[in-house]
Amino acid sequence: MSDATDATDTTDATTEKAVDTAAGTVTGAPGAGSPEEGAAGAGSLLGVPDLCLVVLVGVTGSGKSTFARRHFLPTQVLSSDFCRGLVADDENDQSASADAFDVLHHIAGKRLAAGRLTVVDATNVQPEPRKQLVKLAREHDVLPVAIVLDMPEKVCAERNARRPDRAGMGRHVLPRQRRELRRSMKALQREGFRRVHVLRSPEEADAAGIALEKRYNDLRHLTGPFDIIGDVHGCRAELESLLTALGYELVRDEEGRPAGARHPEGRTAVFVGDLVDRGPDSPGVLRLVMGMVEAGDALCVPGNHENKFGRFLKGRKVQMTHGLAETVEQMEGEGEEFGARVAAFIDSLVSHYVLDGGGLVVCHAGLIEKYHGRTSGRVRSFAMYGDTTGETDEYGLPVRYPWAEEYRGRAAVVYGHTPVPSASWVNNTLCLDTGCVFGGKLTALRWPERELLDVPAERVWYEPVRPLTPSGPSGRQERPLDLNDVAGRRIVETAHHGRISVREENSAAALEVMSRFAVDPRWLVYLPPTMSPCATSSEEGFLEHPREAFAAYRADGVARLVCEEKHMGSRAVAVVCRDEAAARRRFGAGDGTTGAVHTRTGRPFFDDPAVTEEILGRLREAVGGAGLWDELATDWLVFDAELLPWSLKASGLLRKQYAAVGAAAGAVFPPVLSALRSAADRGVDVGALLERQLQRAACATAFTDAYRRYCWSVDGLDGVRLAPFQILAAEGRSLAAVPHDEQLAWLDRLVEADRTAAAAAGRPELMRSTARITVDTGDAASEAAAVEWWLEATAAGGEGMVVKPLEVFVRGAKGLVQPGVKCRGQEYLRIVYGPEYSRPENLSRLRSRSLGHKRSLALREYALGLESLERLAAGEPLWRVHEAVFAVLALESEPVDPRL
Repeated sequence: MSDATDATDTTDATTEKAVDTAAGTVTGAPGAGSPEEGAAGAGSLLGVPDLCLVVLVGVTGSGKSTFARRHFLPTQVLSSDFCRGLVADDENDQSASADAFDVLHHIAGKRLAAGRLTVVDATNVQPEPRKQLVKLAREHDVLPVAIVLDMPEKVCAERNARRPDRAGMGRHVLPRQRRELRRSMKALQREGFRRVHVLRSPEEADAAGIALEKRYNDLRHLTGPFDIIGDVHGCRAELESLLTALGYELVRDEEGRPAGARHPEGRTAVFVGDLVDRGPDSPGVLRLVMGMVEAGDALCVPGNHENKFGRFLKGRKVQMTHGLAETVEQMEGEGEEFGARVAAFIDSLVSHYVLDGGGLVVCHAGLIEKYHGRTSGRVRSFAMYGDTTGETDEYGLPVRYPWAEEYRGRAAVVYGHTPVPSASWVNNTLCLDTGCVFGGKLTALRWPERELLDVPAERVWYEPVRPLTPSGPSGRQERPLDLNDVAGRRIVETAHHGRISVREENSAAALEVMSRFAVDPRWLVYLPPTMSPCATSSEEGFLEHPREAFAAYRADGVARLVCEEKHMGSRAVAVVCRDEAAARRRFGAGDGTTGAVHTRTGRPFFDDPAVTEEILGRLREAVGGAGLWDELATDWLVFDAELLPWSLKASGLLRKQYAAVGAAAGAVFPPVLSALRSAADRGVDVGALLERQLQRAACATAFTDAYRRYCWSVDGLDGVRLAPFQILAAEGRSLAAVPHDEQLAWLDRLVEADRTAAAAAGRPELMRSTARITVDTGDAASEAAAVEWWLEATAAGGEGMVVKPLEVFVRGAKGLVQPGVKCRGQEYLRIVYGPEYSRPENLSRLRSRSLGHKRSLALREYALGLESLERLAAGEPLWRVHEAVFAVLALESEPVDPRL
């Protein structure tokens, strides 16, 4: 847990080892002392970090441009002369210098922001121009490096004499620049240049080379696999248990103490810092981790507690608080040699590491994207301490700035520092400090698998100032929903489909729906995914046919399928609690409501709350009658269902889109047909036209008949039917992956319980069962039987069927397999595509429809739905559940053919 006083210690992060460069430490710069000090020898290599601002310093004629051309790419060099020419068409027009340097600084800033080495070719002999360049480097968190070409004045004069463009230069210019350069030599390091290289003769300049050095934090070439371990805080026994659970083999010293650990498969452990303080054995943790790092079996970044302990070991004055006193006491019996080893280890730690091709960043307190791979005291401070709002909470601790909620970077950032009850991804960031020393657990992330593993603390070793688990309805970290939870571009980490991105414009559309029309957010815990149709059929007269669905699943290696009747209604999600007390306890509902029934976009299904409670009461009664409350050990359930009739929610659509077509056809075709028949009776050759119009009239009639099958009048709940087809979640358990045969068995009991209760009460039934047939994709007869079942159902007016893997959740060779595809009947598709869709010329055109985007959308929404249910069942805070729910709604704004 972060300390209240640690917020004041961040200044040390900017003065001690302020840069993570290949040099390792900030040392005296060559040329910073006497003129002879640090002079480059013949044939020497000048070390330059691969990302920095190189400032060439030298009088006119010293050979700066020649040196730059020889050692750097043309695009890396920004010349003041060239910029002067850009703004004045004359590189020697000194009156344009101010504008020229504005241009130079702007381009340099753009390059540094993009992470590109930049070289400034100008005289830079005066302090003020150098000051501006050092400031620019600091703004972009890169090192300023000076390369001084201190050539003899005679050499510079001869070179200038040979250049026609310098003919007008006054005789006083060179001596003046020379004096300014000599005065500058001792001041360069104090001005902020981290390295200064001095070349004092043409021979030295000709023989010198540039050695680009990787930053210490740049380990992109290491691709793992890694096991990233959260804050240990002296809990050696728990660390040993976690390493063992991860598969590491402990290495012991002569005294039998763990002094390292090695994974037989070559995995590398990465520690996020805060190895020491508060726990029972900080020396033991240090011995183990240092041994792993020294043997090449681990990496480690510094935590704020290592930084403070390191300053103590150097004799600095620090406050003996927040567990440091315990660590110092434990170190007293370790000897001076071990203490020196610890001090050297802490001093060697790099603020953060960029790993796995740039896709992973590990640090202690988190890191915003623009700091990744950068080298400055500001970066080190953020990586070690994070950022605060300047406020303190009720416990007197600093309020941390919620950088992770605004993070949108490509790299995953894994960190610790601020304990959380359990590790969970937020915008591609993960906090692994799960409060082991406070009685929580020690957590590791397997990378690239993105699997979490933890071991419980043996006891509470240190009482936290702030409770580890704030109270709330779910018993987890509760806080109000915030606009930042959903606004802008989002990245949602899912367990089954990886990272899913939500575009900013889609978020805006979803926010409009959720904020204005959605049910109480406490009940909005799941939204169902869209569903893709089966592949387009080549069967004569058919646009969709079961054979394509069976073939696709067979190709994915799915052996058993279930084909379920597709009800023509409106998709509904029902959250129902056993009683008001359960609703209040689990969902924080204090208004007497016991659940919600909402549409697939989160809107209330019924305008009257009393009708909602009535349908929830009937559903609750059926759950009790079926014995599911006790069997599933829960006081609440989430259902995915279909609410019928279609006209219950689609009355506006029916009036404006479908009934209008039928009415127009009914008004137009009778007189047209009558006129054509009269013309035919008079001997006019209109036979072909009459036949065409008769076909069109028949199609219009079929269209009207098709949608009318799904419409009937209701009064309250009279006439309403609910067809549940999946129980999604219960207390402590997501049920979305329970095989469909088990699901349907539960639901059959639910329907039967409703039927029994309705008969006893003398009222209409509410529940409706779902017809189904199973298919063996390896048995042609089984497939043929399912096709016949579908043909009979659709011929009788049914919409079609949904084909699903019986095992529900299936991962094939190409990843997640579609959880279901719809196969709609010929007459139902008439509603979707228009009365005359089935004419051969129209079918031919429709067969070119593209399903790729729809399928991708269905898989992403399915994975997000699973994620929201798993978070809900695990008792995670509402904002975490809403992250996935909102993403489903946002993806619904993606442009896709609505008829698919």
